[in-house]
Amino acid sequence: MSEKIGKLKTLLLILIVVELLGLVSLHFLFDLDIKLAALYFIINTLTVYFLVQYFQEDSQNRMFGVSRILGSEAKDAFQFGQIGILTYDENYTITWMSELFAERGINRISKKLTMWLPEVNDLIQGDVENVQVQIDDRTYEIARKEDARILFFQDVTEQQQLEKAYQEEQVVVGLIHLDNYEESTQYEEEQEIAMINNNIRQPVVEWAKNHGMLLRRLKSDRFLVVLNERIFKQIVDERFSILAQTRKASQQLDVAITLSMGFARGSSDVAQLDEMVNQLLELAQSRGGDQVAIRRQGEDVKYFGGSSEAQEKRSRVRVRIMAHTLRDLIKKSTNVILLGHKEADFDCLGSLMCLSRIVQAYDKPCCIISKSGGMEEKLSGAMNLYKKELEPRHKFVTENEALNQLRDGTLVIMADHHHPSQSNGAQVLEKAKKIAIFDHHRRRTDLDINPILVYIEPSASSACELISEFVPYQTGKVDFISEEATIMLTGMMIDTNRFKVRTGTRTFEAAAMIRRWGADPQEADNLLKDEYSEFETKTKVLKFCEKRDNGIVISAVTDNEILSRAMLSQVADTILMIKGVEAAFVIAKISDSQTAISARSRGHVNVQVIMERMHGGGHLSAAALQRENTSVEDLRTELIATLDEVMKEE
Repeated sequence: MSEKIGKLKTLLLILIVVELLGLVSLHFLFDLDIKLAALYFIINTLTVYFLVQYFQEDSQNRMFGVSRILGSEAKDAFQFGQIGILTYDENYTITWMSELFAERGINRISKKLTMWLPEVNDLIQGDVENVQVQIDDRTYEIARKEDARILFFQDVTEQQQLEKAYQEEQVVVGLIHLDNYEESTQYEEEQEIAMINNNIRQPVVEWAKNHGMLLRRLKSDRFLVVLNERIFKQIVDERFSILAQTRKASQQLDVAITLSMGFARGSSDVAQLDEMVNQLLELAQSRGGDQVAIRRQGEDVKYFGGSSEAQEKRSRVRVRIMAHTLRDLIKKSTNVILLGHKEADFDCLGSLMCLSRIVQAYDKPCCIISKSGGMEEKLSGAMNLYKKELEPRHKFVTENEALNQLRDGTLVIMADHHHPSQSNGAQVLEKAKKIAIFDHHRRRTDLDINPILVYIEPSASSACELISEFVPYQTGKVDFISEEATIMLTGMMIDTNRFKVRTGTRTFEAAAMIRRWGADPQEADNLLKDEYSEFETKTKVLKFCEKRDNGIVISAVTDNEILSRAMLSQVADTILMIKGVEAAFVIAKISDSQTAISARSRGHVNVQVIMERMHGGGHLSAAALQRENTSVEDLRTELIATLDEVMKEE
């Protein structure tokens, strides 16, 4: 309408100019009285001006007149609901705006709607049902009337402010635990304990109080904290700086104390939050401590920290309790089925054979699933070499054969893994009534099974170390032959990179015990030696290396050659031997449809976090993943993006 009025004004102005020129011409041609002509021109111009002005004011009144159209009650209702109405023509030019806009000093009549509010393009096209826009520090939700050029604006500023306040005041429950605090202070002098409390425990209390959390001490090493979402966002933005502060203080005092924390949120059910937070703290500790596990109801668990290797914190008392629990479970079972992970390695099979000998000490039938799920090449060679010695002492079966032996009273034990997707006996796990887990890898969020016993200790170097510690606490006589002990020692050598990483005092104690059982270090070394063809393959893979920032090396084998997972890990270990390399990632095809990454680190780069971001897993210094129907180049691109993301966060 305003555009039409503007055009009319222009046309009338032209007519007035033409009229003026005509009167001047008549004066000179016909000697027309100039005073009479001037009077006529003035009267005519004023008449036109007042008529146009009246017409324009009437149009404006109609444009801002909801009450004139729908009555004063409708106007009051729109005002109370803070609703404005806008109409536009086929050219997206605004033709009318209701009183709400006039009262707020907004007048865009005759302006292009899409230029003023570009966000409404999708709304007009029908791609969305409503959009939100910001106009003069207020937020409006816009809806469109179907088959009409009308938009409805509702002021939702106060609603958004209330929603934000509600979200920020949601309750978050947390548990803070000082890992190894009791062990570190148990036999210390009072002066040393006071120093630990002042430099480690008290800063945790101050950190919580400075952020406005309600903190209550449950035990000497555990605190309950209650906070809201606003405070929680602050400590997340700080990336839980108290973790690094505690780690640094512990290093200065030469103690192995770290922090484990769990935070549960997203529910108004306090009992549910309590259950969640206890599970989260247990999860953080079972993954090695020095980290935070957080979960919002209905969402996956997220982790922060975990940037240090797990400290030894399994006491001999706990080992003895676990050993006796295992003994009792075996005695109450009709038979035992032992499961390893797919593509079994020396550590996996060595720990299974150790468990097999423990079970046989109590005269219970036992079998090991080793003929399904695959086996690493070097281990396969060792099994063929020792076949004559091992087969009379262990029953090696396929998964189907194990299913035939499964009964209600059967105990199924998973070693060196803890998730069905990794197992070489997934069907057995689906039907088993009693399941026990013994593993040294950092725990995944969900086990997807209901075990009756879980013993996951990331501080252990290997599954062989973890399970060999049970042997001295068994009441039945457990004996080993040299071949069994040698395979166990070989497993420890591989998982510790020949005792160079992830080792503690318990590692060497376990190795010494296995040596007493008859392990031959020279024979173990021979089992790990490469064939010349393997040496050639390693050399070829190393040609694909590319060095990146922060001491990271990636070798992406893009020639579609299929390699074994063992080869990938060996090449990664070789790359780590180069000076200045902090982490190595080797990517290659392991079958026609699968691509894998083997990741190794000196300990400064947490490869577990990186692999978990890509839906893999492992340890801080050794991790991996495998992906179906993905090219090496695509996995390399994803890895680089993940590395950039993690490095940016740190």
